Amino acid sequence: MQHQAETASLAQQINQIVSDSFEPAKMMQQIVQTIGESFQVDCCIITIQNGNYDQSQAAFWYSGNQLPVSPKLEMLALKQLVPLISADTNTQIIDDTQATENNLSTVWQHLLLPVRAVLQIPVRFKDKICGLILLMQREPHYWTATEIERAQAVASSVAIAISQVKQTAMIATLQQQAKAVADYQTLMNQLVIASRSSLELQQFLQLVIAGIVQTFGVKYGSILLLKYADPLLKISDRQAQIPKAKATVICEWFNVDTEPKVSSLSQSFWLSECCLCRQAFQAAPKPVAIVDIHNSSTVDLSEDIAPTFQLSQTAGILLFPLESQGTVLGFIVLQHSSPRLWQSEELALLELVSAQVSGFIIQNQTLQQVQALVEERTAQLKTSLQIQAKLYEKTRQHIDQLRYLNQLKDDFLSNVNHELRTPLTSMSVAIRLLRQPNLSTETQTKYLDILEQQCTQETKLINDLLQFQELQFEQIPLQIETIDLKLKVRELLQSFKTKWADKKLTARVELPTAPLLIATEADSLNRILQELLTNASKYSNSNTPIDLKVDEQADRVIFSLTNMSSNISPEEASQLFDKFHRGRGITQRAIQGTGLGLALVKRLVQHLHGTIDIDVSRCPDSQLNISKICFTLTLPKFFEPQP
Repeated sequence: MQHQAETASLAQQINQIVSDSFEPAKMMQQIVQTIGESFQVDCCIITIQNGNYDQSQAAFWYSGNQLPVSPKLEMLALKQLVPLISADTNTQIIDDTQATENNLSTVWQHLLLPVRAVLQIPVRFKDKICGLILLMQREPHYWTATEIERAQAVASSVAIAISQVKQTAMIATLQQQAKAVADYQTLMNQLVIASRSSLELQQFLQLVIAGIVQTFGVKYGSILLLKYADPLLKISDRQAQIPKAKATVICEWFNVDTEPKVSSLSQSFWLSECCLCRQAFQAAPKPVAIVDIHNSSTVDLSEDIAPTFQLSQTAGILLFPLESQGTVLGFIVLQHSSPRLWQSEELALLELVSAQVSGFIIQNQTLQQVQALVEERTAQLKTSLQIQAKLYEKTRQHIDQLRYLNQLKDDFLSNVNHELRTPLTSMSVAIRLLRQPNLSTETQTKYLDILEQQCTQETKLINDLLQFQELQFEQIPLQIETIDLKLKVRELLQSFKTKWADKKLTARVELPTAPLLIATEADSLNRILQELLTNASKYSNSNTPIDLKVDEQADRVIFSLTNMSSNISPEEASQLFDKFHRGRGITQRAIQGTGLGLALVKRLVQHLHGTIDIDVSRCPDSQLNISKICFTLTLPKFFEPQP
């Protein structure tokens, strides 16, 4: 009872595959795999007798690692197997191919597939053999009566599948035939209207030659066009001399019912080098029609004939000239593999086609000449406009640059004027006050501190300008020394502690636990960090954090500083490293500066072979126009002079 249930289940699976699948190849592959796995064999094959299913006429499956055969050997064995076993459609039970003496055993012994045991079950549909089921084992195997009975029972379900495969193939064949008839009718209709259409010359000629070949039922057709070396000889006396002209195969068409010859498309030869073309040229406007070129008294095969005609595959041949006002434009060439008599009705039809084709060629050539002239003049105008546009764009860019430089100059003069005048005014006032008699020591000290502070600020501004100028021309020598970056950052943070506390700024610092040694120039590094911390102190909004992080990666160190400031656009952020540039609203907020700090930082970083980037993003949780500004400084751990 168990094997009956298994048989019924397997048949149900196969029927389900048949009902669900629309692709014959996929369906048969699923069925052969299902049967093979159900019988737990090493290999399973289902062949289709007298069908059109696939090229191999079989579905093949083997179990995973059971048959270690390469795909190439597998296909070779399959091609050997199908024709050998197709002749024997009886039930065959072979427990060991090497111990059994019959024709099928001999077949298996000589195959590339390592098979020892075979069970072959014929598949019948309406009492006719339609295929075979073959179950195979790699080792000798005794086929039980239950296995044979199950295989024979499954054969009925496989027969339905094979029948569906054949029916699908038959439907496909009928559809192809119907499509061929429809395509033929459509093509003939296209030939009628093609001469009045706006097709390109190549497309038009291709439609013409395809229609002629299919209508006449010849093997091959082509259209040759002539290109004259001397246009004045186009209409010369054709009987007196053959002009220097090159013939080119412009399009071709093979009849689908015949085996095509080698393509001659785009092949060229001189008109004088082919006796067939010379004869057709001299006979124009009449055609040259040859029933059998190998038994013709009008053609001497010992003379030169262009290879494009491939006479070894041709018997009947027809060359019909394309002519306009005495000029031979080319030829319509039709070739047939066997002798062919060219009917007068066919020649009359070709005469009409030739007139239409010749007119279309002349029209197309005239249009091409006009288009070429228009394109040439258009290209000249386009080039002129492009040159003018480039000149205009360069002029506009130059004007924009001058405006920008002028604005920078004005901003610089305004900033420097303010930065110079303010300390000088303070110093002047302090000096006048110091001249007063009877000043206390405490007051004198106060005014002297003011003088010293303002003098220091004035000196710093001048030094910044000079240093920036020197960096532009790389005139500052480098003095490399080893510095503990972690210790340097701590020292600088200590100097800013009071300033940040007055502004209620919170410092959040993340430093490595171990010392971080870096070989670089101490003064430049100190100035870079000093300017970045000063910038964060000056422009950060009160009651906001300043995040500082120092990290080490491979052969470089990364210093990042993040602070919160009034809203800055990404466009404006990209200009913060420009010299004399200051953000919008800085003057209104009375923040001192010349716009040289970050520009000087950029130059110093490049001086130390490092990089510095700025990233600006809107604070999502802020109700005000607050931006998060992050400076990322990357420096090499060990400075190496560049060549």
